[in-house]
Amino acid sequence: MLKAYKYRIYLNKQQEEQIQKTFGCCRFVYNQILAYRKDKYDKEKESMNKTSCNNYVNQVLKKEYEWLKEVDKFALTNSVYNLDFAYQRFFKEHTGYPKFKSKHNHYKSYTTNFTNGNIEVSFDNNKIKLPKLKWVKVKVHREFTGKIKSATISQVPSGKYFVAVLVETEHTPIKSTGCCIGFDLGIKDLLITSDGEKKENPKYIKKYEGKLAKEQRRLSHKKKGGKNWNRQRIKVARIHEKIHNTRIDNLHKISHELISENQVIVSEDLAVSNMVKNHNLAKAISDCGWHELTRQISYKADWNNRQYIRIGRFTKSSQPCHVCGYINPDTKDLSVREWICPCCGAVHDRDINAAINILNEGLRILNAV
Repeated sequence: MLKAYKYRIYLNKQQEEQIQKTFGCCRFVYNQILAYRKDKYDKEKESMNKTSCNNYVNQVLKKEYEWLKEVDKFALTNSVYNLDFAYQRFFKEHTGYPKFKSKHNHYKSYTTNFTNGNIEVSFDNNKIKLPKLKWVKVKVHREFTGKIKSATISQVPSGKYFVAVLVETEHTPIKSTGCCIGFDLGIKDLLITSDGEKKENPKYIKKYEGKLAKEQRRLSHKKKGGKNWNRQRIKVARIHEKIHNTRIDNLHKISHELISENQVIVSEDLAVSNMVKNHNLAKAISDCGWHELTRQISYKADWNNRQYIRIGRFTKSSQPCHVCGYINPDTKDLSVREWICPCCGAVHDRDINAAINILNEGLRILNAV
């Protein structure tokens, strides 16, 4: 199994200059190859694969631009491969045509491959060895065992540097529990389970939006591109980073709890990208992180031999009574939070009833397979 371990790194001045040079060279090679491939197809109607593109870098670009030899060769190769992957997605998945990279993008990264011990982590000394950088100070908050495959060095908009080490390692699945659970996703409560438990929505954007608005107003008064503007831009980026990190941390705790305590997990397959088109709810929906939560549950279920089932997005979950099956059309009104079934007399909490119906539908699908 391949797992990535991400650590923050602390660079000296020479290492920072080398990394920035590598970022620039990777961007330059990416743009040069994109222009070359586009021009070659327009003039000769001839396509290129990643091998021929890489040969063009080594045989033409490195001779014409000697400074390309000063950076890690694997970083340049991976930049070419990333462009080829973008082309493959364009042709197979009909995504957008590859675009040129801008040096004004404040998120930068490159990937280097492991060979002959060029990447090594010293857990005792809190250091990591990287190509062209030698030993770099790193904050090791967790250790790993396994074979290192590659490392991705990145700089986030707040100016911090990170390294993500890809490791081929063994994973011990969590013991089976035999329990089943269904959950409904919401805004007021982030998650409602079929057991009646409700996870509160922390609403991180609402918590920090006052401070964020204040710093963004200050940024708008600065001359773009100046030192004061860049200083203020970093302050804004750190608030966004704080919001992102706290949200992700909370979602990891919830997904880990669901995976640890249950063998079968069922949820709805929500079309989040369509739901955020409602401008009245877009900010609240985005703040919840529904897609990220279901993504975490999906890969953690695969790691731990769990079954994660997503029922159809058009399946009725709020309207049916989970006891007798009566369909209550009044629940189409979202203001109806509780209702009494006229057939069996059961008292329902709207969200818990939906979670139970989601679980029942998931078990039906599981038994039908």
